[in-house]
Amino acid sequence: MNYHINNIPERTFKPRNSGITMVMDKGLSVRQAEDFIEVAGVHSDIIKLGWATSYVTPKLDDKLALYREAGLPVYFGGTLFEAFIIRNQFDDYCKILDKYQMQYVEVSDGSITIEHDIKCEYIRKLSENFTVISEVGSKDVQKIFAPYKWIKLMQAEIEAGSWKVIAEARESGNVGIYRDSGEVRQGLVDEILTQIPEETIIWEAPQKAQQVWFIKLIGANVSLGNIAPADVIPLETLRLGIRSDTFDHFL
Repeated sequence: MNYHINNIPERTFKPRNSGITMVMDKGLSVRQAEDFIEVAGVHSDIIKLGWATSYVTPKLDDKLALYREAGLPVYFGGTLFEAFIIRNQFDDYCKILDKYQMQYVEVSDGSITIEHDIKCEYIRKLSENFTVISEVGSKDVQKIFAPYKWIKLMQAEIEAGSWKVIAEARESGNVGIYRDSGEVRQGLVDEILTQIPEETIIWEAPQKAQQVWFIKLIGANVSLGNIAPADVIPLETLRLGIRSDTFDHFL
C-alpha cells in the first residue's frame, strides 16, 4: 500500500485460499492485459477467459504468457468445457488444456444438461492432473434450484475433487444466486452457508451492490468472481472499508 491507515481489515496473502478475486477477461488485447497487470495484477488471484472467448482471441499464447509471467493463474471458462462435452470431444478438450499448459480447469453444466454423476466423474478425471473449479447453477433464468439441491450438488462436487465451487451468476449477475433484478437470493445464500464451508465457495458478483452485500455478510476475505478488470481496484477498496459503501462496516 502507498501509505498507512489505521484499523484496515487484514487481507489474506497470495497465493490465497480465501479472499480470492477472480477476474473475468472477456477478450482483452495483449496491450490491455499488460495495462491491467500493471494496475490491478497485485490485487487479482486468478483470471478466467470468459466462456469460449479463448477460441477467437488473437495472440492467445502471448496473453497467457503475460499472465503466467505476472504469477496469475488462468483458466478457460466452463462454457468451453461444455462446448467440447456436448460434441463428445472430451479427449480433444484435454489436449487443448495440455497445449496451453493450463493448471486450472472449470467444469460446469450451465448451458447443457448432463447427469450430475457424469459431471462429477469429469471432475474426478480432471482433478488427477489439474486444479478443478466447478460451477453450480444454471445460466437459464427459468431454472431455479431449491437450496437443498444447491447444497447437495456443491457437496458432491467438492467430494469429487473440486478445489472451489462457483455459485453461478453469469457475467451479468442476474441468474443463479441472484434474482433477475440482480438482487441476492438471501435465503438461498444463508442456507448454503449452513452446510458448505465458506472458504470453498467463489461467489460470482459482477455488480458493485452484490460485492458489497457479500463483503458485509462474510467479510473482507470473501472470495468473489466474475469481476471486471476495471473493477478490481474498486473492489479492493470495498474489501478494506475505504469506499463509502463499506466505510462504516469495518470501523
